[in-house]
Amino acid sequence: MNRLLKIVSLASAMLLVAGCSAGSQETSKAGGTAPPVVLRIGTDDQPGRPGADQIEDVAARVAEATSGTLTIEPVWQAAGVGADDWDQVVARMVVSGELDLGLIPARAWDTEGVTSLQAIHAPLLITSNELLGQVVSSELADDLLAVAALENYEVSNWAKPGHECRHNLLYWGQHDYLGFGCAAHSHMSGRRWWNLRTPERYIAAVTDGTTTEAAGETLDAETRRLEGLQLSLRTKDGVPTDALDGDALDGLVEQHGDRWVLTRHGRLMANEVSVRLR
Repeated sequence: MNRLLKIVSLASAMLLVAGCSAGSQETSKAGGTAPPVVLRIGTDDQPGRPGADQIEDVAARVAEATSGTLTIEPVWQAAGVGADDWDQVVARMVVSGELDLGLIPARAWDTEGVTSLQAIHAPLLITSNELLGQVVSSELADDLLAVAALENYEVSNWAKPGHECRHNLLYWGQHDYLGFGCAAHSHMSGRRWWNLRTPERYIAAVTDGTTTEAAGETLDAETRRLEGLQLSLRTKDGVPTDALDGDALDGLVEQHGDRWVLTRHGRLMANEVSVRLR
């Protein structure tokens, strides 16, 4: 997918973030139409560069698609001229509300087949390995996703309240599930197993009528108990207060009723906290 298509994809996310519907117009009390919504998008580009032409083209398409009710206004070189950390500056301008959106060069997601964060309605496109590392290893990610009204319900997962991934919740709650296909994992009553990894071996086993299971294990009660605490610690539900000496982990956990829950900083240190479980 070329860069223009990536930007077009981001424009779709803009409509969602702005709460606008293409082609709709609101009528003011005076009987006319309400002024258009203007979204300011920060970029390191400047007029005359190829990227700038594409941004302007997308802005024109958005204006046409929304009959002028939504306008994309580029803020060229939003972080200033020659700023080494311009991507981070633009991102924080989005968080603070100084900008509505940020267009950040992003190649890391391409390797995973992801070309925008449209799926989670986040007002940011990330496309550099360096930036990706900075975002996921800092509190910036939480700030950005909070702007989009997403709640961090597990260390590495955000969702709008009521829209949490039920598939993943099964894993974190140690519930039963069946996996179908090569390399799929399953769990049933404390036993978990996984299928043959390669498609060729999996298909051959199905064709021959032999087992597709590659290996498995049955957890003893103590291992399962501790693993359950480790999984629960990662979620917003946390763990019972008797499972952790939270007073010795100042700033990493906070008490919510009869449970210890990771703080925002604690979520970045979840593995270190989990080794203290008892």
